[in-house]
Amino acid sequence: MSDDMIHTRRQFLKGGLTLISAGATVPLFLDRTAWAISGDPSDRQRAHHKPGGANGRILVVLQLAGGNDGLNTVIPFENDRYYQARPRLGIRKGDAIRLNDQLGLNPNATGLKSLYDAGLLSIVQGVGYPNPNRSHFVATDIWSTGDPTEATHNGWIGRYFDCTCSGRERPEPKRGISITSEVPLAMQGEKFSPVSFSTPDELTWRGPGARGRGRNAFEDLNQPHGKRKETDGAPQDEASALAYLERMAMDARASAEEIQKAAGGGSGARSRRAGRRRPGRNALEGNLEMVRRMIRAGLDTSVYYVSMGGFDTHANQLGSHNNLIRTFSDAVKAFMDGLKEDGLLDRVLLMTFSEFGRRVAENGSGGTDHGAAAPLFVAGGGVKAGVHGKHPSLNPDDLDRGDLKWGTDFRSVYATVLNGWLNADSERILSGSFKPLPLLKA
Repeated sequence: MSDDMIHTRRQFLKGGLTLISAGATVPLFLDRTAWAISGDPSDRQRAHHKPGGANGRILVVLQLAGGNDGLNTVIPFENDRYYQARPRLGIRKGDAIRLNDQLGLNPNATGLKSLYDAGLLSIVQGVGYPNPNRSHFVATDIWSTGDPTEATHNGWIGRYFDCTCSGRERPEPKRGISITSEVPLAMQGEKFSPVSFSTPDELTWRGPGARGRGRNAFEDLNQPHGKRKETDGAPQDEASALAYLERMAMDARASAEEIQKAAGGGSGARSRRAGRRRPGRNALEGNLEMVRRMIRAGLDTSVYYVSMGGFDTHANQLGSHNNLIRTFSDAVKAFMDGLKEDGLLDRVLLMTFSEFGRRVAENGSGGTDHGAAAPLFVAGGGVKAGVHGKHPSLNPDDLDRGDLKWGTDFRSVYATVLNGWLNADSERILSGSFKPLPLLKA
């Protein structure tokens, strides 16, 4: 295999593999080439660590994309400055769902309150980082990499998977599954790229220029050069190249079919039936239900990633944000109820994040602009329910350019999840020591 081919393989790994079925609409060469590029058979051996499937713990990361308004999610209803800053947007004291004498949830978050009362929900206040960035793209990258300095170019979850393998081994892509149309940076490591799909009926590469790289790689693998120099376990001649590609294709199809079966996908009528939503189910609830099915099926997957958009509420926020919170709250409640029904509640931890909160004061368009610190949620049978940390001060002298100041470094949340849930070395993964939070049961 040529040096150019090796470079192409590495580009693909950074771009991420989206693995679903090799259906009739997908050229077979994509199926074959995908695995050929992703690594040789030894690279695809299982990593030597406890599986996240039937016997291990599972993390579900839920992104609230766009910048969720934390002040209208967890409401400081006893603070007059909240209502002074938001004469139109402020949630009335009598409408907030009380958590304690000072704070309440958005009135549409009845599902979250039910989980809170059942001891299944932790609320972490004022999460952020020093010198916050208010760009959607940069802030999302910071949360994804776990590096506010912007010097790191792979994801914190991807690095977790990198740390589970040794030598030239590469963790299997299905160890992490993302229910998204693009491979999230958070899931990409130096060695690891996740399986990523929006519906379980596709097989393709995602990422800039992926189609061209795939075609070039396929042609390079299959042009009649006769004997090749064996590199990275690649075949030496045309006969072994064909066997190699077909073996990769068979492995890819088997993995795809396993994921499809677990997720409820697949071709034909069965797939269409599985894709139907029950009346009233929102898209996020449907995606979390798909995650639930994969967990129940015992896939060897330890991290799932799901995203919900729409939180960039610059104008006419009140109604739209209330609807977003209802959608989010109902979906998480349904997911937790399903896990409880399956007897899986104690094995699954769900953690939310958003790239930033919103500015304290409402703007002239009935919305809020990009802010900084905000709350996040952690849910599951393993959490210590309650409100963790102090609500950020609304005193004008305590604000950061009109935004809430952070009180909890988001990397402390990551360290808590990595150390306390995934049994990983957070210092190695986060390149620093961050004090874990008391969010999890012993």
